[in-house]
Amino acid sequence: MKVLFCGDVVGKAGRKAILDNVPNLRERLGLDFVIVNGENAAHGFGITEGICKAFYEVGVDVVTTGNHVWAQRAIIDYIDGDPRLLRPLNYPEGTPGRGVNVFDAPDGRRVMVIHPMGRLFMDALDDPFVAVEGALANHRLGASVDCIIVDIHAEATSEKMAMGHTLDGRVSMVVGSHSHVPTADTQILPGGTAYQSDAGMCGDYDSVIGMIKETAVARFTQKLPTARLEPAEGEPTLCAVYLETDEKTGLARHVSPLRIGGRLTEHWPV
Repeated sequence: MKVLFCGDVVGKAGRKAILDNVPNLRERLGLDFVIVNGENAAHGFGITEGICKAFYEVGVDVVTTGNHVWAQRAIIDYIDGDPRLLRPLNYPEGTPGRGVNVFDAPDGRRVMVIHPMGRLFMDALDDPFVAVEGALANHRLGASVDCIIVDIHAEATSEKMAMGHTLDGRVSMVVGSHSHVPTADTQILPGGTAYQSDAGMCGDYDSVIGMIKETAVARFTQKLPTARLEPAEGEPTLCAVYLETDEKTGLARHVSPLRIGGRLTEHWPV
């Protein structure tokens, strides 16, 4: 299978990167499945029903989120009815929505997406490692599902790496989100699982992690009340991770960063 995971979408610029590029990327790369982290898509904080539907219309298969999932309050009533929109897996029992689901690709192959959130320097949620083990209890890569993607939304690279090594050989890819900065550690782990600590963001990199830089800098330098953080709206970069899996095992055969547009150096899968 050929899978693309697009990092955190930030504001209007990030949405434009997805809407303008996903249809072309599906065709150019022959993609079977596209996952987008959309937790900052609605003016930098949260996501809406309308944004989800716009993403689906251009070829996005699944939208993951993160710690800002509830920033747009209307999503609380919407999320139960949209199986393609995932919130973090390890929220307490009874939280609306779901953190894992199995999806059918257009050719009938089954893709499992698991979306844990880290706890280091983040909200005090349930144990993400225990939650992921529970999600995997009834599914096995290469048997009940053809591909398993884990989006770990976490601050600490150590926690993301620990998740990668814990799941090595049992899932197709572990990819991090949340920091909005693409890391340079793309690799296939010894057991065959693809890994990258953070995919980066889809948004304007002439910014501070997607937000207008003057306001963000003032918060660090002046220590006075500032205007509300607003997303930067310049030319966006789309940051993603491209994965090819083995047809029999579901493990990674090839993994590569993908970066197009905006200020960052362009990078296409070899």
